[in-house]
Amino acid sequence: MDDIFGDSLNFEEIHIKQGFDEGHKDGLIAGKEEARQVGLKVGFEVGEELGFYKGCVEVWNSVVRVDPTRFSTRVQKGVKQMEELVERYPVMEPENESVQEIMEDLRLKFKAVCASLGVKLEYKGYPRASSSGAKDVAF
Repeated sequence: MDDIFGDSLNFEEIHIKQGFDEGHKDGLIAGKEEARQVGLKVGFEVGEELGFYKGCVEVWNSVVRVDPTRFSTRVQKGVKQMEELVERYPVMEPENESVQEIMEDLRLKFKAVCASLGVKLEYKGYPRASSSGAKDVAF
């Protein structure tokens, strides 16, 4: 004969297991949504930085087309290397192991080109809203 108190004694264990299972299921759902949001944010930030460097390369290449003697061959070579790094960046392969290396090389090359040109350009990212409101934003 079964113990009449068997179910009562397992009552706490059963509820702990049910609570764990429900929490695990809810955690998976919340974790996937959070991961999607983080991935979207990081992807946007990387694309924005890459676009900044591409824009600089295009402007500098336009200057060279208009006046090929405007920049030294060293600067032109640096701009060409930046262009190659931008093109090599695996935009559609975010898990590619070379993304960090390429981005770091691009940042270093950008700093070198800016130093050679004697300009103080800096990628600062997308302007964030300040706590004092939109009045700090200038155009």
